[in-house]
Amino acid sequence: MTGAAVPAAPVRVRLARPEEHAAVGALTAEAYRADGLLEVDDEYEVELRDAARRAREAVLLVATAPAAPGAGSAGAAADPAEEVVGTLTLAPYATSYAEIAEPGELELRMLAVAPGARGRGVAARLVTAALREAVARRARGVVLSTLVEMATARRLYDRLGFAAAPARDWGHEGVHLQALTWTPPVAPGVLVEAATWVPVATRDVDGWRLGLSSGFTRRANSALPLGTPEDLAATLGRVEAGYAAAGQPSVVRVCSGAPDGLAAALTARGYAERAATDVLVRDLDALPPERVAVPPDVRVAVADAPDDAWLAGWLGVKAAGGAVDPATARAVVSGSPALYLTATGADGATLGVLRAALADDWTGLSRLVVAPEARRRGLGRLLTRAGLRAAADRGARRAFLQVEVANPGAADLYAGEGFRPAERYAYWER
Repeated sequence: MTGAAVPAAPVRVRLARPEEHAAVGALTAEAYRADGLLEVDDEYEVELRDAARRAREAVLLVATAPAAPGAGSAGAAADPAEEVVGTLTLAPYATSYAEIAEPGELELRMLAVAPGARGRGVAARLVTAALREAVARRARGVVLSTLVEMATARRLYDRLGFAAAPARDWGHEGVHLQALTWTPPVAPGVLVEAATWVPVATRDVDGWRLGLSSGFTRRANSALPLGTPEDLAATLGRVEAGYAAAGQPSVVRVCSGAPDGLAAALTARGYAERAATDVLVRDLDALPPERVAVPPDVRVAVADAPDDAWLAGWLGVKAAGGAVDPATARAVVSGSPALYLTATGADGATLGVLRAALADDWTGLSRLVVAPEARRRGLGRLLTRAGLRAAADRGARRAFLQVEVANPGAADLYAGEGFRPAERYAYWER
């Protein structure tokens, strides 16, 4: 999905940097003490403050926000314009921080939000980012331990799809801890995804599919590795020759179904990762209300084909700063069964568009664009809900969309609409 319609989130989540470890440790201890989980002279405080060790032995995430005027050094981030407001650790199985993780699982530990930053969705962003990271690392599941008294945290975990696992409850020093687990949902798979965005032309190379669409979108101009060739190097050579003949750069999608060693082979041939993307999915059995708080004069129309207004509404933003051939765009956009949603204002002007492709029992949402002058009014959420409902009316039972990892604002929007990470892939280009 394009991020053009989604405002940037004020809170960002990323891996902690070495120069932030002291601040992360201090924040963790401060948050635990504020929650009544740490007593004076508690030996556990030493472990909480040792964020450097967590970064070495596990995955240490931080949430940062624009620094408040006069902010002290306790929450200092690597960038002086921001401060650390939260942290979360992901511990792989059999590492020192994994208490109950089983093989293939990651364990969430030490979720902490600075007392002064609470009520801003920091914890939700940290846990959502952790689930995306778990999927990226091909974890089969995520587990955490929580206290019965932590009702607010439990509501967050329930909302994000965690389930109680009472058989794994445990305790120490008289404290009873509840175990919660999260399992990645089933992804649509590369064939369903490909069926919702069909290139103008395709070529078969040793069972791989080369998309050729004059460079219009990576999805329609990349090689899908649909099998394991006998000679990977020879296949890559033929892929590169095919794209060279078309006058295009060679682009290969690397995903969970790709042959072992593909990323290493691409690196050796001079490729670089250009766009890491998460596939987010949700069921359509319980849809949210279609209406959201938008001006009452906004209307949403659904069509079976993209008209000129829809294409203009999309390309007006998509093509900003670069030429796009309208004929190629129309051929790709209309190359598979889909619904085309258009939001208009009282004057009939196009305010936003969305495409809901249909394949098997899936709908793939894409091309969400809101005109710059109409942003921050809830139109992205309105179009998303209307698209899900329209697709469900056509028989879709599940929905997916694709969000670049570098677009946290879009991830926040779709997490709030019930989408969960199921897969991560990346385009490699040279």
